[in-house]
Amino acid sequence: MITISEFLVRVRIDRHLLESWIAAGWLIPQREPELIFSDIDLARAQLIRELKEDFGVNDEGISLILHLLDQLHGLRRSMHGALEEMRQHRQPQGRQEGAD
Repeated sequence: MITISEFLVRVRIDRHLLESWIAAGWLIPQREPELIFSDIDLARAQLIRELKEDFGVNDEGISLILHLLDQLHGLRRSMHGALEEMRQHRQPQGRQEGAD
């Protein structure tokens, strides 16, 4: 977990900007007992900064991009879970139980 001071340094933003990103729902840090950030929060914040600074994406665009990324990651998790379930329930092709 990453403290707020380390997070600000690593993302290269100030506290006011971080607070606005949290208020917008772009980042959802752990709040107890103080603000603590995960590696996912860090990657997400770096992406937001790059989209804004390097590509000039506005706030509405950031919201849309993050929403689409969240959907994509959710679908990947669902597909991974379905694939694992299929693997667990599938018997190897061409082999029957008890035959060697």
